Amino acid sequence: CLRLQEDRTAPISKTDLQDRTDALNETPSAREAVSFHFGQIVGESPRMQQVYRLIEDVADSAATVLIRGEHGTGKELVARAIHETSRRRDRPFVAVNCAAIPLDLIESELFGYEKGAFTGAQAAKKGKVEEARGGTLFLDEIGELCPAAQAKLLRFLQGHTFMRLGSAQEIPVDVRVVAATNKDLERSVKEETFRADLYYRIKVVQIRLPSLRERLEDIPSLSAHILKRLAAEQEFPSHPVLTDGAMRRLREAQWPGN
Repeated sequence: CLRLQEDRTAPISKTDLQDRTDALNETPSAREAVSFHFGQIVGESPRMQQVYRLIEDVADSAATVLIRGEHGTGKELVARAIHETSRRRDRPFVAVNCAAIPLDLIESELFGYEKGAFTGAQAAKKGKVEEARGGTLFLDEIGELCPAAQAKLLRFLQGHTFMRLGSAQEIPVDVRVVAATNKDLERSVKEETFRADLYYRIKVVQIRLPSLRERLEDIPSLSAHILKRLAAEQEFPSHPVLTDGAMRRLREAQWPGN
């Protein structure tokens, strides 16, 4: 991949990809292992190859994307990769952890508020939607949104306009929304804790991320990546190397927390 900034990469060009593929001159399975790389995503397994292809396919689309997977599978990394590969790469990427914001504040955090909208609102404030203007808004743990915030988000997705808390003025904004969850949203819809119309709006394109248990063949490359990073952080004189026994134990682990 081509380094652009500390946390920004560009995909390998199709020409370079073909050259590398031809150079392999091996079996079809080996040729398929050549992939596009995005950001800090590590892995060459078939499941990750599918994820890379989806990132490339949806990057320049305006479609809303829903990323699904267990905790620790890299949902935000995929969201950033979609942004960095799109035409919006030079505009803001704004991440919001919906589960970390108190329910009574999430509406004002997303859409902002006007001066005097509530006690303590001494000045107007932009919300995350407005901060992401022209770029990408990443809504992590979207399944935790309260009903009021769900209704406002649905209205925004339908018309790409919103109103700040305490205002009657519609504000248009061009923002691409990428959402993520580890919840069973279909069950939430049946239990009427998540709006069905919002569910279909955010699930225009869906990317499912495999758990580590489903891609054990990526453990060597993941281990090497982590050891290299730790060596740099701890200023080791040389990179540590795993013994064959240590690698075998990593491959045989169940990894319930990824």
